[in-house]
Amino acid sequence: MRRTTEMMAVDERLIALIDEHPEVFEGYKIELLRGDIVMMAGPDWVHNKIVLWTQRQFSLDRWEPLQTQDIAIPGEDSEPQPDLLVMEQGAFEGPGRLVPAAAATLLVEVVSKTSALRDYHQKRSMYAAGRVPAYLIIDPFAAKCVLLTEPFGTGEQADYRTERTSKFGEPVPLDLMDVTLDTSDFRTLPGTPR
Repeated sequence: MRRTTEMMAVDERLIALIDEHPEVFEGYKIELLRGDIVMMAGPDWVHNKIVLWTQRQFSLDRWEPLQTQDIAIPGEDSEPQPDLLVMEQGAFEGPGRLVPAAAATLLVEVVSKTSALRDYHQKRSMYAAGRVPAYLIIDPFAAKCVLLTEPFGTGEQADYRTERTSKFGEPVPLDLMDVTLDTSDFRTLPGTPR
């Protein structure tokens, strides 16, 4: 989908509104996902701790783990903001708000009450379309991690060839990064329908 003049005008008005009244949007996460502006309440404590524990497991000598960094995906009318972007040192030198998807080695999303459909389906195809080598979904409701690798395809039909699921407490091997993610400290949240 190409961005229309109408969509760009809405985006520019929203950005101007946020700039003029940041207090109204404080605590909200705002993303552009395939032409739709999605606004969500800020994450809870369990979510933030999972992101923090994940981020700390990447050596800063080799990796740059960044929270809530906007991503540019070629051919997509999207600017997702994953919970964690991990890229090799020097893969992107900036400046700017958008990091190209090609700079990412791993994108991480932690599922919230309202994000499950987006995380498991919409962002899965978006990140695969952007050729992000690895996408990790951490689900505190189902107490599991889903690692997706080997992206293929384009647009909404893009996907990952390989899917590996691990329960919380089991290690998650991130082979292409020479990292094994320890999930033993990940906490769960009480049930939500998926």
